[in-house]
Amino acid sequence: MKRSRVVSSSVAAVGYDEESRILEVEFVDGRVYRYVDVPPHVPATMVSGSVSVGRFLNDRVKGRYRYVKL
Repeated sequence: MKRSRVVSSSVAAVGYDEESRILEVEFVDGRVYRYVDVPPHVPATMVSGSVSVGRFLNDRVKGRYRYVKL
């Protein structure tokens, strides 16, 4: 999955596949997490630039969607 760089102190890049509803988050330390069954509005809002990517991830993604560490 192609990931796009984001401006964040903790997140390096974010990718999303709308068909499979999978969100991938790459952290600056190299860890990558794949979140499943994520609706399209979630990554769109996260990378819109109007919110902190790290804060959004902590508040609206972690603990709400199943994930696997790649």
